[in-house]
Amino acid sequence: MTEYARNGAVEIAYEDLGGAGGDPLLLLMGLGVSRFWWPDGFVAELVASGFHVVAYDQRDAGESTRFTDAGGGNPIARLFRRRTVYTAEDMTDDAIAVLDAVGWPAAHLLGASMGAALAQATALRHPARVLSLTACSGGRVDIGMVRRLRTVRPGVLVNLMRMRFPEGREGDVAAGVAMARAMAAPDRPFDEAAARATAERDSVSGVRDPDAQSRQMGASWSGGPVSGIDVPVLVLHGAQDPLIRPSSSRDLAAAIPGARLRVLPGMGHDLPAALWPEIAREIRGIADAAVPRT
Repeated sequence: MTEYARNGAVEIAYEDLGGAGGDPLLLLMGLGVSRFWWPDGFVAELVASGFHVVAYDQRDAGESTRFTDAGGGNPIARLFRRRTVYTAEDMTDDAIAVLDAVGWPAAHLLGASMGAALAQATALRHPARVLSLTACSGGRVDIGMVRRLRTVRPGVLVNLMRMRFPEGREGDVAAGVAMARAMAAPDRPFDEAAARATAERDSVSGVRDPDAQSRQMGASWSGGPVSGIDVPVLVLHGAQDPLIRPSSSRDLAAAIPGARLRVLPGMGHDLPAALWPEIAREIRGIADAAVPRT
């Protein structure tokens, strides 16, 4: 069931995915896509590992508030512009609004891709609300545009931008499946049926919304460096990530004192089913290292 938290005038859609009574775990999804892209089987592994799991849609994604009157443009070009519609600080406050709505004083965070950067920013801006942090398939929130672009493999983005799909719902689903295929490790069998089922669940598709993606990418961070994060940190990255170079996660782990780094063979810019148990165990381990907060 979709519920809503409020951050000022912004409504943030969230969903309780189960595990009531377990340790609170908030899932932060990446650029342009909604909470429906967290695989059900992976969530089940997290619940079985003792977590109470809640996921939400970033602003400008899924069922959360869209800033359709604020313009957009090419997502990569947005990185070169100074004008922003909202900041990364605003987006961290969205996460805290969800914690407030759920009634959690603090939570463990799991962020994927752009969500990994926002999880870092949340731990810096709201340190009392974060118990541990897992950053998956992302990079540092505290680096500039030039260094950020160097972490991206441009080929997959160019190929996705060249693809054309029919208008309407079936075109949205086809675009979602194509995106999932492009993000997967190239030598692992691609589960097209699972990707289609996920794309069909994502009723408000952001895969073909470059304006929303550009606004999210333009959300600049003005806070402190990631070295100031003082909770247990796990950094995960796929060894075969076709979008973000694993070196970005190595750099992130090196910048945070005590962070644990795992580069996982057979993983792309996604969460393959074969690795769900291992990833859940890693997240459980970093959560167990956290100091309880009241």
